[in-house]
Amino acid sequence: MKKTILFSLLLVIPITVFAQEELVPATDSYIRAKVISISPEQKEESAGTLQSTQEAQLLVLDGEEAGETIIIENNILNDRDDMRLREGEKVVVQRIEKANGVVSYYMREKYRLPSLFALTFFFFLLGVLLGGRVGFTSILGLSASIAILVFFVVPKIIAGSNALVISLIGAVLIAFSSLYLAHGFNRRTSIALVSTIITLALSTVLAVAFVHFGKLFGMGTEETVFLQLGVFEQVNLRGLLLGGIIIGALGVLDDITTAQTAALDELSKANHKLGFHELYKAGTSIGREHIASLINTLALAYVGASLPILLLFSINEEMPWWVIVNSEFVAEEIIRTLVGSSTLLLAVPISTWIAARTFANGNHTKAKGHAHVH
Repeated sequence: MKKTILFSLLLVIPITVFAQEELVPATDSYIRAKVISISPEQKEESAGTLQSTQEAQLLVLDGEEAGETIIIENNILNDRDDMRLREGEKVVVQRIEKANGVVSYYMREKYRLPSLFALTFFFFLLGVLLGGRVGFTSILGLSASIAILVFFVVPKIIAGSNALVISLIGAVLIAFSSLYLAHGFNRRTSIALVSTIITLALSTVLAVAFVHFGKLFGMGTEETVFLQLGVFEQVNLRGLLLGGIIIGALGVLDDITTAQTAALDELSKANHKLGFHELYKAGTSIGREHIASLINTLALAYVGASLPILLLFSINEEMPWWVIVNSEFVAEEIIRTLVGSSTLLLAVPISTWIAARTFANGNHTKAKGHAHVH
């Protein structure tokens, strides 16, 4: 079963309508509207699939037509209650005006921005209440990371810059901002940062080797097909895949380096007589326990994000299992997991070695810093 089936289900705009009409230039815009009333549902079954249709009257909330009412159809697949519109709900509507003046409206999404803002505020509040100052600075670090991705990495890649190089630079900038904002400007954080950057460099080499050896071209998802059209045609898909792997690995990499550095610093403070070999041995033992949980976490995160597509593959009885595993989509997820897990494995000896050299024989940090130990 082709993945285009899933993608077509996600598209709410009935593009086939335009194929049956005269092809004329059109302009589109998006507006918010509120559901005023809903007509009784019309139901029909086709090829074993129950299709319900709601005809809803909407009040336009913004744009040139604010205050006017419009009529749209909302299609409900398999009688799913969560897809039904209800009076008082707000929705996003696409307004398409053709060159001949004909205007059409199509249901796109339920309007969920207020809910997203409220949930984000709840997360920030929870972080500050439970984490205190450290929770607040961690949120600042997260905000800086998002800003780097949105205002540096994405625009540079769209402009045609090398996706791998830009992603690597962005990852280093994210490491700087997130580590120092979350853990403070101190010796411990600097050691974690150096360990992170060294491991990132090695993981980049691994990612390039794994992707090349795995014969991947970055064409494993439907989205990448659309990235070859229009303004995105200059984007190197293999470089984009590599950049995504690097940034994804960074998300758990700084957890390892900060935890290892903090643990060895505390061990050195507890026993000033511990030398390099004793600290390194103890740190390696701690790191292995940490790795055991993080590798599983990383793999489940990738699998969870790809679960819908994996379900579609699993019900296709005509396709052998080896063809499914061999597909670029599944292969990409396997490579992501392998590179990310290898990065974690490398981070432990690197950060442990640097921290053990620094804190051996009681040479621990005198500045107060946040210890992020699991």
